[in-house]
Amino acid sequence: MKIKAAVLPEHKSKFTVKTIDLEEPRADEILVKIVATGICHTDIAVANQDMPFPIPGILGHEGAGIVEKIGANIKKVAVGDHVVLAPGSCGICEECISGHPSYCLEAFVLNLRGTRADGSAPYTDNHQKVHGFFFNQSSFATYSLTNESSVIKVPKEVDLALLGPLGCGIQTGAGTVLNVAKPQAGDSIAVTGVGPVGIAAIMAAKVVGCTTIIAIDINEERLAFAKTLGATHTINSKQIPAVAQYIHENLLPNGLHHAVDTTAISPVINELVKAMRKNGTVYTLGVMRAGGKLEVDYLPFSKGVSIRSVIEGDSIPDLFIPKLIQLYVDGLFPFDKMIKFYELEQINQAVADAENGITLKPIIRMPH
Repeated sequence: MKIKAAVLPEHKSKFTVKTIDLEEPRADEILVKIVATGICHTDIAVANQDMPFPIPGILGHEGAGIVEKIGANIKKVAVGDHVVLAPGSCGICEECISGHPSYCLEAFVLNLRGTRADGSAPYTDNHQKVHGFFFNQSSFATYSLTNESSVIKVPKEVDLALLGPLGCGIQTGAGTVLNVAKPQAGDSIAVTGVGPVGIAAIMAAKVVGCTTIIAIDINEERLAFAKTLGATHTINSKQIPAVAQYIHENLLPNGLHHAVDTTAISPVINELVKAMRKNGTVYTLGVMRAGGKLEVDYLPFSKGVSIRSVIEGDSIPDLFIPKLIQLYVDGLFPFDKMIKFYELEQINQAVADAENGITLKPIIRMPH
């Protein structure tokens, strides 16, 4: 079939929207008609060659759409179901069966290799291979080919065009708080970098009853926005670079219970480490540039402080994404306030707006 897709022709280039060919789904595959897909920092990181993915390729990994066709072996969804797409997992390795599919031992093969397991590529442009299956979906396209591990059935009553970012960025921020940190009501938490992942973490912290929620960034507009969604305090780290000292002297003499970093910037993480109370934990979510190193002062570790990296909020998407949708429906998780819609032909403008801090969460609507 003919589909439209935003293809990355080479690294550090702009996307080219073109018509390409897509094979019919195999027995274990699902064809999803993409309604809309979010743009995530990880898409930009791949385009900038900070993460590996073969080119030319179709990126996009926050897709939401309607099941168009299913292979003979598919039992999980039916044609016409509304679905959100999440990263692929094998379902049978020890990480998957113990409830941690984000750490699947086959994650690289399923999400970043760019082909099926047998090396074939269902996407072609004038008979030339185009790499797909980015995060098992490649949703910068009008149609996506995926499998059962990546489809999460969602209610038809909720606007499907809003839901794609729940599959990655939003579940990453919210899941880190709700699934991993698990703060108690009354706990304190700080979030560095209040982009969409950080905002999701802030909203989740409010849901569970954290009473001190500190948003840290260098963008005053984003800090003000974070306050409308749950932050109780803000710190502009450009104006107050000694963040840890400020927290100890002005907000929490004993330090933070929890901290979430979305920046992957070593000095920023180090300030969080110094701001922690005894046995506090810093959770790191960001994508660090290739070859980057994390360096922190050792002395705070004498207080039992720990650092833990978290992937995709350590979520089980089939369970967690419906919970986030219900929180949204109940008015407790208004992630839609971050969103701005763009058309597929505007994808390069959407990427630029995300990189320049103009738009928190761009979503690309697909033409049909």
